[in-house]
Parts: sequence; structure tokens; C-alpha cells
Amino acid sequence: MSDSPVTRATLLLRLRDANDHEAWSDFLRDYGPMLYRFVRSRGLQDADAADIVQDVFRRVGSAIGRLEYDKQKGGFRSWLFTITRNRLYTYFEKRKKAGPTGNDTAQLELLSQAADGRNELSEQWELEHLRSLAAIAMKTVEENSDPKTWSAFRITAVEGRSAAEAAEELSMSTGAIYVAKSRVTARLRAEIERLEKEEES
Repeated sequence: MSDSPVTRATLLLRLRDANDHEAWSDFLRDYGPMLYRFVRSRGLQDADAADIVQDVFRRVGSAIGRLEYDKQKGGFRSWLFTITRNRLYTYFEKRKKAGPTGNDTAQLELLSQAADGRNELSEQWELEHLRSLAAIAMKTVEENSDPKTWSAFRITAVEGRSAAEAAEELSMSTGAIYVAKSRVTARLRAEIERLEKEEES
């Protein structure tokens, strides 16, 4: 899938051209929801979270030309995490000066921890990244699956309904529902692994 939405070194190079609207559109589409969920997870209101995400994208745009892609240092995702963490730190620092709350202080403490250490913040970042990969994988697998097979998976795995209900709704045997669910699950795992490898390459 050469048009995979996951950021690759080629897309990063394309982002250096401010006039490459397609590359920027792909980047915003793929990283916007992840960034927004991550920022909101720090307790920000919708408008404040949207402002920070916009600011992160502006900073990426102004600094992408200087980014040296180096997998050993964590690559692009690590760099994006650092920019986002710094913007959040500035946000909470300003709020603290205006009249601190318990959450502001707690967030500042968390945001000032070392970027390379495992903590709640880095774990939340990785979780959001995994959610993004899963969403991309689900879209790809759905587009390449038989509609009935996908429906069997959706009803049982996503909606949490029983195989018997899915079988009745789709006019399939219960055994066929289990087989369909298993096949789609295996394809999703393989697609997520492929996306992870592509991102690291």
C-alpha cells in the first residue's frame, strides 16, 4: 500500500515543500486526530486543545526543514512528541501564573519529566499512536474484505454482540461468524505490523 497514511521518510521530505498541499493534507488527516486526543487527555477544553494542535502544526511547518530523520533518536514521532509536550508545558505554565489549579501543577510536573523516560505521558502518546494505526488498519482491511465477512467482525468484535445475533442478522452459521471474525482479526494484526514496519523504515 504505497499510499499508506502513516508518515514515512518520503512524506517528511515532501512536507519541507510548503506548497505540497497533498502531503500536508495527508499529514493533517493522519496526525490531527491523534494529537487532538492526546492534548484533550491532559484535561484541556475543546477550544484550547484545538489551539494547541494548530500551534504544533505551525511549529512542525516552520521546523520540518531542519529535521534530520534519525531512527536511532526515535525518529519523527519522537520529535513530534517533544514539540507537543513543550506546547502543553507552556500552556499549563501560563495557566499556573494566572491562578493555578491542582491539575495545572500535576500536569506541569508530568510534562517536566525526561522525554526519553517511560511515564504516563509517553505511554499515553504511544497509546494514541497505536489507536491511529488501528484506525488506519481497520479502514484498509474493511476496503479489502468481503462485506459480509467485515459485518460479522464488526457486529461481534466492535459492537460486542453475540455470534448468534450476527449469524441471524447476516444469514450465516455461527461457525462462519467465528471464522470471519478470526480472519479479519488476523488481517488487522498483520496490517498494523506492516504499518509499524513501514513507519520505522
